[in-house]
Amino acid sequence: MIPQGATHPLDVCILGLGYIGLPTASLLATKGFRVHGVDVNEVLIQNLQQGKCVIYEPALDVMVKSALQSGKLTADTRPREADIFIICVPTPFAAGHKPDLRHVRAAAAGIAPLLRNGNLVILESTVPVGATEGMAETLASMRPDLRIGRHGPENAPPVHVAHCPERVLPGRILHELVENDRIVGGIDPESTRMGVAFYRGFVSGNVQGTDSRTAEMIKLTENSFRDVNIAFANELSLICKELGLDVWEVIALANRHPRVNILQPGAGVGGHCIAVDPWFLVDSAPETARLIRTAREVNDAKPEKIIAQTLEAVARMPHATVACLGLAFKPDIDDLRESPALSIAEALAGKNMPLVICEPHIHHLPPSLQGKPHVRHMPLADCLQQGDIILALVGHKAFAAIDAETLAGKTVIDACGLWRNRRPACPEGNGNKS
Repeated sequence: MIPQGATHPLDVCILGLGYIGLPTASLLATKGFRVHGVDVNEVLIQNLQQGKCVIYEPALDVMVKSALQSGKLTADTRPREADIFIICVPTPFAAGHKPDLRHVRAAAAGIAPLLRNGNLVILESTVPVGATEGMAETLASMRPDLRIGRHGPENAPPVHVAHCPERVLPGRILHELVENDRIVGGIDPESTRMGVAFYRGFVSGNVQGTDSRTAEMIKLTENSFRDVNIAFANELSLICKELGLDVWEVIALANRHPRVNILQPGAGVGGHCIAVDPWFLVDSAPETARLIRTAREVNDAKPEKIIAQTLEAVARMPHATVACLGLAFKPDIDDLRESPALSIAEALAGKNMPLVICEPHIHHLPPSLQGKPHVRHMPLADCLQQGDIILALVGHKAFAAIDAETLAGKTVIDACGLWRNRRPACPEGNGNKS
């Protein structure tokens, strides 16, 4: 059993060392836990074993190096026995926006032979409602000698299973892992109790207990709420373009109403959460989740609008070089997952036009843009000098500092409102020269 009031550190095995798993592993190691990190990416593991952090996140490289040097954090491609297992693997969607849980199933299969009396298995990956119970059933089918929830002999050694969705913001992960409130939902009351006790050991925010299905629904609800509100802003930007209005001014003045808080439009919605999670609800209730589906469709279609505007500008300047500013899915990070900016760059690269790209948070172009002679990654100053059509796709701080003189004579498509207060640089999507 997990000892209560134990004087020795607990062993934690974390499966998946991506943007959530690696910060969590490093943080727990600095809190005194003995942590073994697992990932199928052998290159990532080799880098970690050499003390190298391959994910950009403020202060993460220092924390990873410290945790590794202390011996509290180890990394390998195979799991090992532990008191607590935390699964932080990706949960993408497959064709037709169907949830793809193969990585969760693989992680469960990997730890099943290692489970022992009193273990706690925590699923942090965002999943459809019922997936945690499904994982527990998978574990129980592989370990009939254990009691997992309602599965297994009544007198068998128990293993506890809970869901605790992550809710951190890239760029603030290490801070928010500790400061943010957490929701822990077990497949039974004892699993909930143990999960809550574990997170209260290192989280300063409030830790609330519930059941696993409610915890799953809470995370999907949070991201669907955000997606719907972003979709309103993105659709509003398209309406304003049709009517010849400045969407940024419209939103700024509308938000002066005491009960109105419209978000900012952009090139679309990216990241592994907001761009993916609402589809899990649509898949679970396809006839009911009409608003959520529409919001997803609006946000998924926004990059196509930016691409069309760019091609219209190129048609007026057939030999123009297009400069894409940003590839990440949000400002000031290196994360390209589900990035609308990246999808825009990929589409333009397929048109065989001269394309220069500046993404200051990566060193090399992603594989989808490599090997194309007409596509180059370069510093910001060179990008601005060579670009005739400037696409502001991500609101990186470095881009916000660009002055009006630098943009003079360029055709500017400002998809994220970087220069909305600067005249005569054009507002989002009108394609006029500055």
